[in-house]
Amino acid sequence: MYDILKTISGPEDVKKLSMDQLHTLSNEMREALFNRLTKIGGHFGPNFGMVEAEIAMHYVFDSPNDKFVFDVSHQSYPHKMLTGRWQGYVEDEHFLEDSGYTNPNESEHDFFNVGHTSTSITLALGLAKARDLKGMYENVVAVIGDGSLSGGQALAGLNVAGEMHSNFIILVNDNEMAIAETHGGLYKSLQDLRISKGTSPNNIFKTFGLDYIYEENGNDIESMIAVFEKVKDIDHPIVVHMHTQKGKGYEMAEQNKEAWHWCLPFDRKTGLPTVDFGQGENYLTMTQNYILEKAKADPKFVVITPAMPGSIGLMPEQREQLKNQYVDTGISEEAAVSMASGVARNGGKPLVITNMTFIQRAYDQISQDVCINNNPVTMVMNFSSFDGLTDVTHLGIFGLSTFINIPNLVVLAPTCVEEYKTMLDWSVDQTDHPVLILIPGNEPVHRDVDTTYEDLKYRIEQQGEKVAILALGDFYQRGQELAQAIEENFGFQPTLIDPRFASNVDEDMLKRLETNHEIVITLEDGVLDGGFGEKISRFYGAKPMKVKNYGLQKVFYDRYDPAKLLEELGMTTPQIIEEIKQMI
Repeated sequence: MYDILKTISGPEDVKKLSMDQLHTLSNEMREALFNRLTKIGGHFGPNFGMVEAEIAMHYVFDSPNDKFVFDVSHQSYPHKMLTGRWQGYVEDEHFLEDSGYTNPNESEHDFFNVGHTSTSITLALGLAKARDLKGMYENVVAVIGDGSLSGGQALAGLNVAGEMHSNFIILVNDNEMAIAETHGGLYKSLQDLRISKGTSPNNIFKTFGLDYIYEENGNDIESMIAVFEKVKDIDHPIVVHMHTQKGKGYEMAEQNKEAWHWCLPFDRKTGLPTVDFGQGENYLTMTQNYILEKAKADPKFVVITPAMPGSIGLMPEQREQLKNQYVDTGISEEAAVSMASGVARNGGKPLVITNMTFIQRAYDQISQDVCINNNPVTMVMNFSSFDGLTDVTHLGIFGLSTFINIPNLVVLAPTCVEEYKTMLDWSVDQTDHPVLILIPGNEPVHRDVDTTYEDLKYRIEQQGEKVAILALGDFYQRGQELAQAIEENFGFQPTLIDPRFASNVDEDMLKRLETNHEIVITLEDGVLDGGFGEKISRFYGAKPMKVKNYGLQKVFYDRYDPAKLLEELGMTTPQIIEEIKQMI
């Protein structure tokens, strides 16, 4: 099945193939993509749409001397196969050896470990600048999707590139999509260029001072080879604007591009996932229902997302229901947060939604535009838990330490369904604070909880003695398990506390613990450095109370097994019990 693909140890082998063999290779590569993605999932549409272009790139250019930088790099699977890593796609036992993104540790043909968007142009500009400083002459190619162009860093890169006077090639993959549909005035220019086959005077790239060439047949190997041969060794910056079909080669993905941007393991015949998460309640559906009901009830409510409506399940039909109470700012968290601050300032009720890993790009806007002004913006973050996304470029574990130290920002860590729902209700309607809410990563659980948040106080769930456990957010259930184990092992009932407010220190409660407790244990679903537990340790710093913080290390973990990581960190219940024995 993979007769040609298995002969590819590097780009030099691609160059030896005839045109017929290249077409056969493209078919084999799509079969290899099916083999991997049906079994372990991953980015589907971006890779299926780039097979022909990446074959042509390696046929014409001379990687790694010529350097390719892939934006997001979630479309780099074909590139990996062509640089000798086909085993990660055709041999199941090698799947885990190959990450879902470019990775310099895997190959000399990868220059950056990157999984966030709108960065390829500026990263590649740096490579080109170093080349020029050294007096070298290799080609530098930045690959970027049309959706990623909406990010400010990409536009800044185009602006800088416009002043270059040496080789620089920007390959714009225009498949008329971001993750969901594209939004914004930029895409009127791309549409005009597609319709006119590149001749429209409404050309944003020429506005930046860049040379420009259009290729309609982005999924045709011969056409892409021809256009790359035209621009190879060019002595100035140029944009190659190619039109492709996202998900090409699988009808379901071609017809429903948003749903097939990324996929779970699935059955090829039916397109249905082979992983069953059950039909029970989940936090995404709760969030979606809250948004739709709130929008109907309150005309001042608006949802703002940086191209991530799917992060809480807002699919096209829900977005249509929201109408003008839904705004997609494109791939620009900065714009989403600043716009939300303006909405709040003028009496609206904004809710910003995305994944924790992506909101990091908007740190300055959260701090400056929202929190200095103390505007009541609500931000809801998905995948903030340690056992959610585990790729090094998509970790949510840094969110707590990143955001809980911004003044005025209230960071809420719900532990159950009731807390999450009431936190949403309270946050959107209150006018005193900007609020960031972490969507729980655990299975939904129900508890009888206090639903008042105005006083920003912790909640004692079980009053005990000697040992107090402050178990934050997703780790609350671990705190329950630990409390039970303490009682079983030591014969006394510890105190169990749901802090709720990750950004606050409830000094009154902590002072009360001093009367009949010797040890305070903190459990948090994030990095210890700068995290919640350190705030508690600092409070007790000059006092006799012993404090032990449990959380993650300041490490870029990559594709880890969550259960094994907890054991490595000494965070399992039996391990903590052994440490308590040493402290008591």
